Amino acid sequence: MMSYMKIERTEDTPEVVLDAKNGTILISGISFPEDIEFFFSPVLCWVEEYVQNAQQYTEIIFKMDYFNTASSKKFLEILLELEKIIDTGKDLKVKWLFPDEDEDIKSAGVKFSSLTKSTFELEKY
Repeated sequence: MMSYMKIERTEDTPEVVLDAKNGTILISGISFPEDIEFFFSPVLCWVEEYVQNAQQYTEIIFKMDYFNTASSKKFLEILLELEKIIDTGKDLKVKWLFPDEDEDIKSAGVKFSSLTKSTFELEKY
């Protein structure tokens, strides 16, 4: 497994930092890639492999300024895959950071928290 992967932010894709050694995943910025499968496929592959040998504590941080519906579906896929960590007795925490005054991104975080069994922390930035 690749222990560390970083995808630089572009004008239509988020920065993604996947760090197996520290058990951290960061997705930040904006997300409306032209080819959603092409962009998220390596991320999902990494997550699937990580789940097989996850750290005792894993934290995923979403710090989004904007994302489209297709990205939202990929975020849920990532969260549901990571949830498998919980079944092995390990801890998973989701930090959902949203811009102050951005009710849409905040409510998306609330919706994701209701769709998963992960520990969610919603926080303004």
